[in-house]
Amino acid sequence: IDSTNTYLADKLAASPEADLLPALVVAEAQTAGRGRSGRTWQTSVGTSLICSVALTTQVPPERRSWLPLMAGLAVVRALRSTLGVPAVAKWPNDILVPTGAEDLPGWLHLRKLGGILVQGVGPDTYVVGLGVNVTTARADLPVATATSLVLAGVRDLNRNMLLTSFATSVTEIMAQWRAAGGDPEAAGLVAEIAAVSATIGARVRVELVGGAELVGTATGLAPDGGLKVL
Repeated sequence: IDSTNTYLADKLAASPEADLLPALVVAEAQTAGRGRSGRTWQTSVGTSLICSVALTTQVPPERRSWLPLMAGLAVVRALRSTLGVPAVAKWPNDILVPTGAEDLPGWLHLRKLGGILVQGVGPDTYVVGLGVNVTTARADLPVATATSLVLAGVRDLNRNMLLTSFATSVTEIMAQWRAAGGDPEAAGLVAEIAAVSATIGARVRVELVGGAELVGTATGLAPDGGLKVL
């Protein structure tokens, strides 16, 4: 497939009245996966977990900016509970794992295992895309800061089990969030997101709208899910 996100978005656009939600699409490979800032990526057949979930948040509009962080938490929960992988989330949409590799500037011993892309396709309809490198060989990784589960030393890999765990985690987190009226603090999710964050407490460089940069220490999460930087 070209992109699971694009596929789901097109399906929803073609059948806006259809009862399609929630929906899940899984692919063995992508030829034009979508990333942030218009970047694209591709995978070899059977080496990654590639999927997209279409859902409605059913929370107030001012709370929906938390959705990428909720999705990241779902991935971390799935990796930890299913494979025992000490995964962490890099704000706003990367999934990292510690490795025994040498430290790299801005990454230290952590490497990127996967990423998330959240796309709004309606008034309260979103497509959440996920890509996780599972058995990807080092020679097939695009950058030195990337890794895969097999390179991180994980054995007994089962993509179906990981997929099921991710879908379950998304369902549970969304229910938790909705039950609190969209208040992530009241839902107890802010503390959990902060606890698995690789960004909070770290020195960061933030690219601002307009091209300016802010360098400082990430101290926490703002009410809209943004970073507090000092």
